[in-house]
Amino acid sequence: MRISKLITERGIASRREADEWIEAGWVRVDGRLAVLGQRAAPDARIDIDPKARNEQARRVTILLNKPIGYVSGQAEDGYEPASVLVTPAARWAQDASGIHFDRGHLRHLAPAGRLDIDSTGLLVLTQDGRVAKLLIGDETRVEKEYLVRVEQVQPGPPPEHQLQRLRHGLELDGQPLKPAQASWSNEDQLRIVLREGKKRQIRRMCELVGLKVTGLKRVRIGSVVLGALPVGQWRYLGDHERFI
Repeated sequence: MRISKLITERGIASRREADEWIEAGWVRVDGRLAVLGQRAAPDARIDIDPKARNEQARRVTILLNKPIGYVSGQAEDGYEPASVLVTPAARWAQDASGIHFDRGHLRHLAPAGRLDIDSTGLLVLTQDGRVAKLLIGDETRVEKEYLVRVEQVQPGPPPEHQLQRLRHGLELDGQPLKPAQASWSNEDQLRIVLREGKKRQIRRMCELVGLKVTGLKRVRIGSVVLGALPVGQWRYLGDHERFI
């Protein structure tokens, strides 16, 4: 197994971080300096130089209330990525993290999860591979909560039956979806909680039960809530905050 993959599977760092650490000479395997592309036994002893840990500790995670009209990742079809909103002027005045803004915080800042162009709400941008792995790994158990405005496409099943199908039994792209939580907040708004994030998943789920989504807002990821963060503004994830 490649050493970088071994480091990732042990939850020490992301694959990119592991490669950077190996290249910097901060990784030893069974007492020997590691090199890029090297393989090792699954039970190999891996020692990480404290310099790597210090570098990792300085990496930041940013919480953004994404407006409609911005894409989560790379620019596409003329639309800007949400990361362009991370400027000193757009930082929330009530950010209590105590972190001083540094231009270096914009390097390697990547979205940890999707939020489509027509949706708003909590988007996580991070330099920390551990955060990305926690939120978007194949085995993630972190909940994402959404408020979803809907309208009936046509006369169909009663609302309770729609909820039952949203909670369990739907398929997308030929794959069964994980069980979800779904409830009515009022007559035209649903609260949906997922533990996965397929492309446009909620919109497609609603279509399958005869509902059209007219508005979608993510309000929570794990234990971190959107709260009063204004649309288009951002703040740092504080040292005391954890997604789980």
